[in-house]
Amino acid sequence: MSLPDSVWASEPEPATPAASLPPGPAAPRIKVLHVITKFTTGAGGNTLHSATGMDPARYEVWVAARPGGECFEPARRAGIRTVEIPRLAETIRPLDDWLAYRALVRLIKRERFSIVHTHTAKAGLIGRMAARRCHVPVVIHTFHAFPFHDHMSRLRRRVYLAIDRTARRSTHAFLAVAPQVARDAVENRLAPPGTVRVAPSSVELADIPRGRDRAFRDEIGIGEDVPLIGTVGRITFQKAPKDFVRAAAAVAAVRPDARFVMVGDGPMEAEARAEAARLGIDLLFTGFRDDAHRIAAAFDVFVMPSLYEGLGRALTEALASGRPVVASAVNGVADLVRPGATGLLSRPGDPAHVAECILWMLEHPSEARRMGIHGRNVVRSLFSQQRMCEILDRTYRSLLGMPTEELRARPVRLSDAHGNGARPAQRVIAT
Repeated sequence: MSLPDSVWASEPEPATPAASLPPGPAAPRIKVLHVITKFTTGAGGNTLHSATGMDPARYEVWVAARPGGECFEPARRAGIRTVEIPRLAETIRPLDDWLAYRALVRLIKRERFSIVHTHTAKAGLIGRMAARRCHVPVVIHTFHAFPFHDHMSRLRRRVYLAIDRTARRSTHAFLAVAPQVARDAVENRLAPPGTVRVAPSSVELADIPRGRDRAFRDEIGIGEDVPLIGTVGRITFQKAPKDFVRAAAAVAAVRPDARFVMVGDGPMEAEARAEAARLGIDLLFTGFRDDAHRIAAAFDVFVMPSLYEGLGRALTEALASGRPVVASAVNGVADLVRPGATGLLSRPGDPAHVAECILWMLEHPSEARRMGIHGRNVVRSLFSQQRMCEILDRTYRSLLGMPTEELRARPVRLSDAHGNGARPAQRVIAT
């Protein structure tokens, strides 16, 4: 029978310094394998923080993903073991999926992980199936976003839901990056009620300016008084890049002095450029930038018109620098962007409404600044790497039957136990 955590109550450190004791055996570390489809920004950034933020004395952390992600190099520099799974594809490809499954099974059998922690839809399915095949003691899945959304066909949505539900029985616990994402997982029967815990996806707060950054304005040669509106993210269907272009055109009709920036690259970049040319918008496309968070800190208004989104790391980073934000009211975004408090919510797929919200921000600079400051305070208090990894640590240890508080010794006198008052000693006090 397991003992409650209160038995292992936190007490003062032992009186005898560890340095004065004879060397003892090293405690065995807990081996954790993170499996993610693409080790890139977004969910990949969350996984990188999850891996590098854990105590290396307690955890040996690995990451497996398809080749090519920009998060591989920083993970390796931090001492994380990485494995590339060449056939791990985003879409349903039976042969590739089988080969990726076999590669993960071989890896898990060889390394004997205590925990397999999966992320994103495809890796979540294949990784959990491989973990089940190998009888991994603990299997955890994090919901970042969902592979199904309102803009896909009903049949395709049902197929994706059915596939995701097949992995539910192979999972011991679930995490979600936002409360609404957790609710969506339960309501769509991807996780049983009461099994999802929210772990806000951390961002690198130390690297993000706390206020407006002038460097990018100097780079493109515009002054402080020029309204700068921008977005950051992969230029994909999910991010609705053409909606941003159309919103920019509507804003420019009212504020011809405004400038517009799109940071990122992706398969819809050519379409977005063509739409900007058609509408006559002077829109700067920067391509991929590893300093995107600093560019966002130069914006007067940060815009995220996504059609679906778990939460959006670019949004969190923009708020961390105190930027006024306009974001679509989708999934977990509404948990962070509260209208009038931390930003404005726009209707997804409605560029005219996005433009209306942007113009309101430009016309009410004091209110916009106040919302940005409040958003910055929220993000900097809730979205640190330490806070997220503390949640992971407690989740891992709880599932392994370990105490979630450290075992500490409290100095007592021998007279407490034997009545002779001779000299101090130590014993563990169970409370």
